[in-house]
Amino acid sequence: MRRRIQAASTIPFNLFLVIVSVAILHRVGSLNSVSAVCEFSFLDGKKIYNFSLASPLPNFPHGVLSEDGFYKVGANKTVLWFQLCSGMIFNHDPPTCVDCLDCGGPSRCGMECSALVANNVKGYDVCTTVGRVSTTTASVMDSQNPHKGVVIKMSSAGAKNLCSFSVSVICDTEVKGPHSLQKVGDCDYAAVLMHPSGCGTIIYVHGKGWGWFGTLMVV
Repeated sequence: MRRRIQAASTIPFNLFLVIVSVAILHRVGSLNSVSAVCEFSFLDGKKIYNFSLASPLPNFPHGVLSEDGFYKVGANKTVLWFQLCSGMIFNHDPPTCVDCLDCGGPSRCGMECSALVANNVKGYDVCTTVGRVSTTTASVMDSQNPHKGVVIKMSSAGAKNLCSFSVSVICDTEVKGPHSLQKVGDCDYAAVLMHPSGCGTIIYVHGKGWGWFGTLMVV
């Protein structure tokens, strides 16, 4: 269901400055939040797409974040754990792979990074950190169709190489996945997640000067 809120007015210059100042202060404050890495806007002509993937939605109080503290996806003897917009938390089923020193160590494996992959090497599951919250970026999947969804990418610089992990969060009314784990480089991985948080809020902006007419559409 779509809800539309329409408004028309002329904003005095002083009031305009106040509104802008409040918006800036709100944004600066949000930078202290881990979830701020998943908040961004995309301008497409007279439309602004606002994405806030960690914001609550009906049936999803933590937005795109897994309520278990992590997502898990696997393919071809490779297993990858990750969390979006935050670090991972394991209250059950923690990784038991070897070489987890840069993501929590043996006792807290997976707790100090946002993405960890385990590959089977000579019969042993060997861990590699492929993402950290501090490196997380978010962008639209398709600039020609911004409502399709977003790509969340994270990386980690190890002793031997630079690794990365990308998740395509496709706009959908239901959660499906994660799935389609692929190795797309020497130490680069990608997966797909269908989730309502991948759908942006669209603002239509029309008008000239300080006057404005906007339509806010929540999809």
